[in-house]
Amino acid sequence: MSSEVKPDPGFQPFVPASEAPPELTWPTVLTGVLLGIVFGASSLYLVLKVGLTVSASVPIAVLSITLFRVFSNAFKVRKTTILENNIVQTTGSAGESIAFGVGVTMPALLLLGFEMDPVRVMTVSVLGAVLGILMMIPLRRAFIVKQHGKLIYPEGTACAEVLVAGEKGGATAKMVFVGFGIALAHKFLTAATKLWAAEPATNLYTESAAGGAKVGLKGGAVSGELSPELLGVGYLIGPRIAALMTAGAVLSYFVLGPLIATFGEKLTEPVPPAVWDMEKPRDESNPGLIRNMDPEDIRKAYLRYIGAGAVAAGGIVSMFRALPLILGSVVGGLRDLRASRGGGGGAAARTERDMPAPVVLWGGLALVVALAAVPQLGLGLTPYGLLGAGLILLFGFLFVTVSSRLTGEVGSSSNPISGMTIATLLMVCVIFLVLGRTDTGAMLTVLMIAAVVCIAASNGGTTSQDLKTGYLVGATPSKQQWAILIGAVTSALVIGLTMLALNAAKVHYTKKGIPAAVVLSVPPDAPQERPGRPYNAGELLDTTAYYVVHARAGEHEGLKPGRYLVTADGRPVYRTDVPISQELKQMDNGADAPEPFSAPTPRLFANIIQGILGGTLEWSLFIAGALIAIALELCGVSALPVAVGMYLPLGSSTPIFAGGMLRLAADRLRGKPKNEADAETSPGVLLASGYIAGGTLCGLVVAFFAFLPNGFNQLLNLGLHLFGELNEQGQKVWKPDEVAGAKIAAVVVFGALGAFLLWVGSRKEKSAA
Repeated sequence: MSSEVKPDPGFQPFVPASEAPPELTWPTVLTGVLLGIVFGASSLYLVLKVGLTVSASVPIAVLSITLFRVFSNAFKVRKTTILENNIVQTTGSAGESIAFGVGVTMPALLLLGFEMDPVRVMTVSVLGAVLGILMMIPLRRAFIVKQHGKLIYPEGTACAEVLVAGEKGGATAKMVFVGFGIALAHKFLTAATKLWAAEPATNLYTESAAGGAKVGLKGGAVSGELSPELLGVGYLIGPRIAALMTAGAVLSYFVLGPLIATFGEKLTEPVPPAVWDMEKPRDESNPGLIRNMDPEDIRKAYLRYIGAGAVAAGGIVSMFRALPLILGSVVGGLRDLRASRGGGGGAAARTERDMPAPVVLWGGLALVVALAAVPQLGLGLTPYGLLGAGLILLFGFLFVTVSSRLTGEVGSSSNPISGMTIATLLMVCVIFLVLGRTDTGAMLTVLMIAAVVCIAASNGGTTSQDLKTGYLVGATPSKQQWAILIGAVTSALVIGLTMLALNAAKVHYTKKGIPAAVVLSVPPDAPQERPGRPYNAGELLDTTAYYVVHARAGEHEGLKPGRYLVTADGRPVYRTDVPISQELKQMDNGADAPEPFSAPTPRLFANIIQGILGGTLEWSLFIAGALIAIALELCGVSALPVAVGMYLPLGSSTPIFAGGMLRLAADRLRGKPKNEADAETSPGVLLASGYIAGGTLCGLVVAFFAFLPNGFNQLLNLGLHLFGELNEQGQKVWKPDEVAGAKIAAVVVFGALGAFLLWVGSRKEKSAA
């Protein structure tokens, strides 16, 4: 192991330690909180759609500089200092990392057969976020100060350069606002007014008139969710990652899917995990047979399990690849932590003052006790509950240390948080298996432990980047730490509520696929609930209160696992089609079902827990996906982005690939950037950030329109009023995803978005920084 790296004796922060310009003020904290909530909510929407998120630190810093500059000029007040802008960026950055942890873990509750309880979601969100910050604070001297020059923290360094440029008169968020407005308008016209198709698609095969045989690439289709936010994501992650994700989509939808369709065309029995459709006769026309599945049915029945196995293997491999760094992080971090214990104190310079050690120590212990005491988390003040709390403390500190150091070496975008969470799940599952705890309560406990560790590790890495920025510009660490704690708590509360609201907005209830003879056991404490849409209004209105019962895999023959509304005697009446495992494309009233969640990691986490503790995993498909990932690694290809592409719907990968190719073309036309800050604040990157913020926030707003009267949504549906046609029942309908003209219009408008992004991104002018 290399010798300890000493602080650079010649290093001087931008603001000298002896100076104390305004820093932690209410306007800066409030602005940071608001920006953190906005970017956190939009990040959550993005995580649930594609399982990805992008760093928001630089856009927040640029927005802070621009907003306060405009405010100063308008009201003739003093300009904000670089340290005040740093507080805004620090406070606002917590939202994105918390959103990732919440989005990849909480939906797995529904897959395991538990309610997404508000107390459960809010507790995990807040305490996990705060725990990550408190565990990072003792590591600041070890990683940020003593390893300066060795641990680069690329995003934090770039953000510092942006703040310095803003202090000198540079940096402008004009393109962020332009992109936000364009994306907002595009998303509203697509999702609310439905003037053109949202996801045009076409099958690559046809069914011949003679016997319905399929001609062409059976099981193959081309589709694209032509949204500005996914185009912006592709531009930000770059051409390599975008191309690897698309390679995974090609493998799934043009190789594996067609192979399954070809080999299954003559089969007369369903191939598990597919089952007979209980509402249809068990003959050759039953939708449970591969021959009758369209590409989306094949994805739901088979490809998503293969993709989940590939994602798991890719995450584990990324952990093993980083193992030398991980071991070095733990050993070096503990060594440097011991060496830096004597630092600090009342006489320390302003730029060396951390939060008081008792606050960090007792705050961390109080959080662990709180986690054990909340009954909704499945822990409790019992021996197993205290064991779970101890595991949170152990794995939390381990992976916060790993995350903080890895972020310094490879950056936030390459930090394997998913791999760390998978490792936590595997280790905790094995511990519980050895102890004989394999019941459903143990599954809840395992998921909650992994969720807290995931959020803590994710927020620990973000905190490290922020503290690096502050170290470079001369901020006061303790004030930064209080700022990010405030930002973490407020963002976590809003993100938790947004998670619950999004799930409620995208749920629908159905009577399809429920065998008549099944009777479920109703627990004494089962909650009661009235059915939601489409049975909450109109001709299908049902105001009866039913009991909520979760049916798990293998408990009842012919009954799909899921959440059911049952009568007092246990007869299921409705199945809740939740967005994380949506089965139906149409609701019972014939309208299109809400947009589902497509993120791969919640299903992956649920599969790991059920596979180890419950023995219900589809091991053959899961292992096949894992072996594909291993084969890719043996070929020298990073398997994780390919695996994500294998799992996601093809429509999600298409616009991301387009954005990546636009970034490749723009960078070649514009030329190589001078430094990281120049790259992070180029007009194209800022415009793409605006695309993401505008598209995701509008998507959130439109999703919540589900809570408004149907008449309001019908009024907004301009496509129905302008282009709708009468169906056989005499009702006016408009389904743009099935109309050729609407599909062409969607492609043309999306092409205009891409052309504008390319033009802005390739301009050879002085960068914003």
